[in-house]
Amino acid sequence: QVQLVESGGGLVQAGGSLRLSCAGSGRSFSSISMGWFRQAPGKERDLVAVISDTGGSTYYADSAKGRFTISRDNAKNTVYLQMNRLKPEDTAVYYCAADPSRVLVASSWKYWGQGTQVTVSS
Repeated sequence: QVQLVESGGGLVQAGGSLRLSCAGSGRSFSSISMGWFRQAPGKERDLVAVISDTGGSTYYADSAKGRFTISRDNAKNTVYLQMNRLKPEDTAVYYCAADPSRVLVASSWKYWGQGTQVTVSS
């Protein structure tokens, strides 16, 4: 089992920055891929970014490329999402997830956090 707890969400003006954190506990954190998803009201849960177990490989959705950076600190069992140049359309609940069988398929990720709200005002 892996438990995930997100933090760092909040209200920010357009153009601002936020850093989300996801603290993991349970089985070996450093052996599993981690990702961030987001879900806006009335919309599906979309993949934002993924990082491999060692941190050596990353993937970003087109909406995140050039603005967001995913990273991890396996010594702290924590994964981060640095979000810069935020836009109102980034407003959503952001979820941390772990251990996918198919990275691009949300339902294949085994473990989820409770989510943290990010609101970007215009």
